[in-house]
Amino acid sequence: MAISLSVVLLLAIILVVLLRGGSIKAGPAIVAVLFGFFLASTGMADDIQRFLDSIAEMVNSISF
Repeated sequence: MAISLSVVLLLAIILVVLLRGGSIKAGPAIVAVLFGFFLASTGMADDIQRFLDSIAEMVNSISF
């Protein structure tokens, strides 16, 4: 849950920066948000969550 919230917050910040910087217009941003919203309610949501969890575990296991 904490990872999901962090990713959502990071993506929201990036979206705001892109909107304010003029790199992306409001229309495509709304489409991207709606796509993510509807994708989360499909059967692919569990697979995507497992993929993101495995990436987070891999990054967490890296030691410097």
